Amino acid sequence: MPEITAFRAIRYRPERFGGDWSALIAPPYDVLGAADKARLLERCERNIVAIDLPHVPPESAGPDEVYQAADGLLRRWLADGTLQQDDRPAIYVYHQEYAHAGRTYLRRKFFARMRLEPFGAGTVFPHEQTFGGPKEDRLKLMQATRCQLSAVFGLYSDPAGEVSGLFEVAGRAPDVTAVADGVVNRLWAVSDPAVIEAVARAMRDRPVYIADGHHRYGTALMYRDMLAGQRGSLPPDDPAQFVLVGFCAMEDPGAIILPTHRVISDFSDVPPARVLEALRHGVALEPLPVSPEDADRILPPDSPHDLAVYVAAGNALYAGRFTQRGMMDRLAAEMSPAWRQLDVAYIHRVLIDHFVRQALDGRACRTQYCKVTADTIPLARSTGGVALFCKACTVGQLKAVSDAGDLMPQKSTFFYPKLATGLVICPLEA
Repeated sequence: MPEITAFRAIRYRPERFGGDWSALIAPPYDVLGAADKARLLERCERNIVAIDLPHVPPESAGPDEVYQAADGLLRRWLADGTLQQDDRPAIYVYHQEYAHAGRTYLRRKFFARMRLEPFGAGTVFPHEQTFGGPKEDRLKLMQATRCQLSAVFGLYSDPAGEVSGLFEVAGRAPDVTAVADGVVNRLWAVSDPAVIEAVARAMRDRPVYIADGHHRYGTALMYRDMLAGQRGSLPPDDPAQFVLVGFCAMEDPGAIILPTHRVISDFSDVPPARVLEALRHGVALEPLPVSPEDADRILPPDSPHDLAVYVAAGNALYAGRFTQRGMMDRLAAEMSPAWRQLDVAYIHRVLIDHFVRQALDGRACRTQYCKVTADTIPLARSTGGVALFCKACTVGQLKAVSDAGDLMPQKSTFFYPKLATGLVICPLEA
């Protein structure tokens, strides 16, 4: 079962930057572009993005010199006191306070190292497929810096709050506060050996489900295996045997999943009205008495409907309930019952791949994805398409699909907010 350990993090030097790191942290590398990187560095040239994103875009490996430059910058910052390594191993308690849809949430997590194991061995479960290009970029950066610069986001079950109850930080000022994109990030280092041991013990019987960071986890496996091949073997306590993880309880009230909506278009000479009729074969639609501009109210989580449909031609909005759930047993017979129950699986297998494709005489339409609800209708209008507003899957559904050995459909989960990069760096050298 999971082996959790403390580590001596590399962090920004508090004597130099104080307790406000708002200008130093960054979103994860995989949501940033060149303009984002420039904006962060304009605010502070020592923002972590200078090291963590040497090649833009990071979908493929860049030239060796950009990774060597990132390592050179890391070593200079360690030498000049920008960064320093903590004296004692610690687990780092991490809270994120944020607002969504008019509510304020607090998501409680902690950073620690977890022993690596291949997916499917029984302790660590993926929930989505990964692709080679981003892992190659991350591997070259890891090889150059000998560090894990950003964390995997891992979920575990803790309905009684046993693990989070071990951290007594409520009455203690955070070591660091950083505000970015409206999210307040707070960090506490916990170096008490008794607490660290209690956390490791409490986590031993709890499988971990990867929420975000599949590429980072896969890269850590590649790096470990590469070193083992070069050296013949690695000792059990070698830092490369572990991966940096931000752990969060599935039951934490702040652990919400947001939906990713779909916009289908490129219907060729088939009018959108015919596409709408095709959708009606699998969903009962009724006009929705909400303005299409009122994005937050189109499909609230407590809606009795399964999805909402917006047709740009005619500026019409509908709410709908699925009517052909039984078709999933035939169209997705190779998948587990848990997978076949997913709304987004039904949307693709039954609505898009079956009924819409029939209306297009066997042709596939174009599918685009929107994480921001307010962007969905404008995209549908600009493409002359049809927007499908989805409900978010639940953490319980993710767990059930992972336990069954399946992977979630593409763009099924959007964990918000993302873990900030720059709060802790995990060195891969003893």
